[in-house]
Order: sequence, then C-alpha cells, then structure tokens
Amino acid sequence: MLAARNSFLAGSVPSGQQAFTTAGTYSWTAPFGVYSVSVVCVGGGGAAVNWSSEGIAGGGGGALAYINNYAVTPGSSYTVIVGASNSSTTAGNSAFGGSLGSAPVEAAGGNQNSSSPYNGGIAGAVVAGTGYSGGNGAQVGGAESVRSGGGGAGGYAGAGGNGRGLSTNGDNGTGGSGGGGTASTPSAVYVGGSGGGVGLLGQGTSGTGGLTANANPSGTAGSGGSGSTYGGGAGGSSGSYPAGGGAVRIIWGAGRAFPSTNTGDL
Repeated sequence: MLAARNSFLAGSVPSGQQAFTTAGTYSWTAPFGVYSVSVVCVGGGGAAVNWSSEGIAGGGGGALAYINNYAVTPGSSYTVIVGASNSSTTAGNSAFGGSLGSAPVEAAGGNQNSSSPYNGGIAGAVVAGTGYSGGNGAQVGGAESVRSGGGGAGGYAGAGGNGRGLSTNGDNGTGGSGGGGTASTPSAVYVGGSGGGVGLLGQGTSGTGGLTANANPSGTAGSGGSGSTYGGGAGGSSGSYPAGGGAVRIIWGAGRAFPSTNTGDL
C-alpha cells in the first residue's frame, strides 16, 4: 500500500475511459487520482423529413465536439447527456459537464428543416468545445416517392459529408467524419441511404459517400464507426435506413488527448 501511494505521489497518473452510448442523462464520478479528462461528444443523427407526395428527405448528421484537459475533482460527479437519434429538437444534443447550453463541451444533433419546402434535415453544429458539424440531408421534390440521403456525422478534423439525391453520389467525409448517403432505385423503388456515423476512439479514416448504383446507398462511417453509428442522419426511406444515436466518451491519463493522441482504449 505504501509503495503504491509513493508511486502515485511521484507522478503516476491512472489511465482509463468510459463511454455512454444510450440516450439519456447520467452522472459520472471522477476516479481517485484523476484531476483532468478529455471528452468527445457526438450528437444524435436527425430524423428523415417527410414532404408527403414530394418524397422523404434524409436527416442531418450530428456534430462531433471534444475538449481536452478539462479539470475535474476526484470523487465529484459530472453530468453526461447522450442525445437521442431521430430528434427534431435539442433532445439530440450530447454534452458533458453541465446542462445543455452551459456545458463546456456540447455537440448538437441533426435537426429537421420544416421552414424551406423539400429540404433535407439540417446538420448539427458544435455548441461548445472543438470539433465539426455533421452533413446536411439532401433535398427531394419533382416526382412521387422520391427519397434522398442523410448527412454524415461530424469528424475530429472536418465536417460530415452532405447527403445527395437521385443520380448523385453522397459526399465523402473529411477529417475522420462520416460520408453522406444518397438515393437509388433497386427494383424500381426509391430508397434513401443513411449518412455514415463516426467512431469514439479518435480520428481515423474518413467515410465515403453512398453510391447511387448500390442497393444500400448509405454513406460509410468514419474513424472506426459502423453504419450510421454514431451520429449519422436517417435516410429518406420510412425507417429502413435509421439515424445513429449520440454518444459521449471520457478518457483520462497522462498524454491522452483528442483528436488522436493515445485516444484508444487502454
């Protein structure tokens, strides 16, 4: 016991991480010996936008935001908020360290656009911290039952790819973000793909945009994500291509910082 305490006093810093990936509000307690953390937040992907006879437009991608070396007190509790998918409100926002609108790091979820006819969902933006917005969902219109792609989730060093409609591939992600979805017509039935999500382990390869030639026209995830998880916007296909949920991941230990310095699981 004395040797361990002497090691701690000599400058040893414990390392660890914890991820929250289910929508809701939680309390995280700083472990013994932890005086600062780095945190990444991803907002939930936005719902598709139903424009009735004009079609269903893809939802906006959630933003990604992070903060490094945020001071905490061992034994004290801190609020964690994980945004919901398919939201059209701030319920899609993810945050750490306070309530929405006052937290030191907060990423907005993808939203819906009801003010401009036939547009897709609006991408989530960075509310607090460092990071990038998601991609916008694509517009629809001009034909019965047309669909469009959702926006990709924001990345550690670049925005998510925008969704696209018929005859145009989705935009590629940048800086580790997700690629945008697009639309395709397998068996003469229009479908709109989801935007790609983003992983929580730090910056990695960017996702690619969905291809109109594919039966599944979704964008791929960036930074080790999978499908629309986390933060990819819903495809315009009546639920067949869902949005990804939000997430918050906390890491601690010496020399660990987003976007990519020792950010993997230890």
